[in-house]
Amino acid sequence: MGSQYSEPDPRHSPGVAPGVGVPPGETPPGEGSTGAETGPRDKQTRGWATGPVIILAIIVVLCAAFFIAYAVTVAL
Repeated sequence: MGSQYSEPDPRHSPGVAPGVGVPPGETPPGEGSTGAETGPRDKQTRGWATGPVIILAIIVVLCAAFFIAYAVTVAL
């Protein structure tokens, strides 16, 4: 399947002199590769916050207490 647009004929392109190429100022400047918003946006912190660690510790202690109580009741 062919495309409906073909390459322009270099002999009829505006601003192109034979054997010279494109004169300065004829093409727009390329866009920059880095923008203003590159890199991290905020200061990155390492590790977990205090709240989730406390909640996780409570859950672990409750699970351990449940299994210890279950083991004690089964052993009796």
